[in-house]
Amino acid sequence: MFTIKRLIQKGKPSLVRYSSTSHLPTVYALSTHFARSAIGVVRISGTHSQFVLEQLTKQALPKPRIASVRKLYQPNTSNLLDESLAIFFKSPKSYTGEDLVELHLHGGTAVIQAVLKSIESLHTVERPIRYAEAGDFSKRAFQNGRFDLTEIEGIRELIDAETESQRRGVMSSVTGGNKDKFLQWREKMVDSIGLLTAIIDFAEDAEIEDIEKIYNNVDSKIKELDSDIKEFLERTQRSEVLLKGIKLTLLGPPNAGKSSILNKLANEEAAIVSDIAGTTRDIINVPLNIQGYKVVVGDTAGIRDLAKADRIEVEGIKRAKMQAQIGDLVVVVLGTDNMKIEDELADMVKLLNSEKKVLVVLNKCDLVKDDEVSTLIKNISSRLNVPMENFLPVSCIDSKGLEQLSSQLVSEFKRISFTETTEPLIITQRVKDILINDVLMGFEEFQRYKDLDDVVIASESLVQSVEGIGKITGETVGVEEVLGVVFSSFCVGK
Repeated sequence: MFTIKRLIQKGKPSLVRYSSTSHLPTVYALSTHFARSAIGVVRISGTHSQFVLEQLTKQALPKPRIASVRKLYQPNTSNLLDESLAIFFKSPKSYTGEDLVELHLHGGTAVIQAVLKSIESLHTVERPIRYAEAGDFSKRAFQNGRFDLTEIEGIRELIDAETESQRRGVMSSVTGGNKDKFLQWREKMVDSIGLLTAIIDFAEDAEIEDIEKIYNNVDSKIKELDSDIKEFLERTQRSEVLLKGIKLTLLGPPNAGKSSILNKLANEEAAIVSDIAGTTRDIINVPLNIQGYKVVVGDTAGIRDLAKADRIEVEGIKRAKMQAQIGDLVVVVLGTDNMKIEDELADMVKLLNSEKKVLVVLNKCDLVKDDEVSTLIKNISSRLNVPMENFLPVSCIDSKGLEQLSSQLVSEFKRISFTETTEPLIITQRVKDILINDVLMGFEEFQRYKDLDDVVIASESLVQSVEGIGKITGETVGVEEVLGVVFSSFCVGK
């Protein structure tokens, strides 16, 4: 277990974490993928990491935080294992807060195995050294106060990020921005608890008007916090689509070039392309990275009058409609070689356009003259009730208009994820659940018991909210914090 102590400095709580990992075994692990590569990085963290480095190099420690070339030997032999780059990080200025060594090896699997085996051989009962478990290094970083839980989770999400928008979304956690926000909320809650405690303990020495004023002040603070946290959650909810992927549905008549558009966006043969109408019979969902946004593109069956379609096509058309209705963005693809838009498709587009943004891609523009494109767009706009500015003429043959299509899609992705003017904000489900079920629930209970004039239970309800923030960051609330607020913020002698 690790210990946490709170100090009161000018009425404000500050956190001091004391390291409790010094008694744990030294751990080591390969931090890069175990495969043939240019380099392989081995990390060693703990009390005996210096000993391990000295045994492998048969030299004195290099200067901290300076990369040094070191030959590595099998312990107690002259058998050369590798010539590596060694970096020593002195506690507490390391990722884990412990003494930490990084060995940058040549990336051959035999080299890596030999070095790991040599480190393993240095284990004794008196000097425990073991291979790290999943998350061991980050766990020690948390225990030693290098990061709080939100930062640790942010690092994990950063590693898992697949797109640029996902990377940007987790940076607030990684850099401590979210932690600072949570601690600001927490400080306001603790201040409110302190004021309520003052009412409970010293009400007999205060005027009724003063008590009422304090109570209303606390109520105002909690309502403001409640609004801030709900706005924060709403922002994370909007950004959640960046993790799951924006759902884009391609609709259109058979052989309009939907699959060709998909392949151009994917830069690969993601869908079967032929000049036979109805080639795509079912929905093909393809996850793509379009300019930093994760997008799940659904290529659907061509929509035409059901009377002309066979049984399989009818089912495909039905699924296409359902896919478009649940998607975030609809792109209708029409070909200039067939401008007959059947009622089935027209009615579908009109319905969707009333519910969400619909873009129309006029494909195969290489088959018509430039001055004819405007006329075609005007006629189709009237038929589908889609504004002319939502049309994008393209050609998959000569790639004309594809760059403009990509730029327009990115603008729509920003609109859908509400990141046109603000950075995306991504947090874990654990944090969301605690904010809703602990912090906001505590506020609701506070309001309930405040209205019943039960100051004691109202104060305890806020303790639940504070402890919720503690669960998020890995910290706890202490009695000395509350007392610090009482004596620094409230005139007891009045």
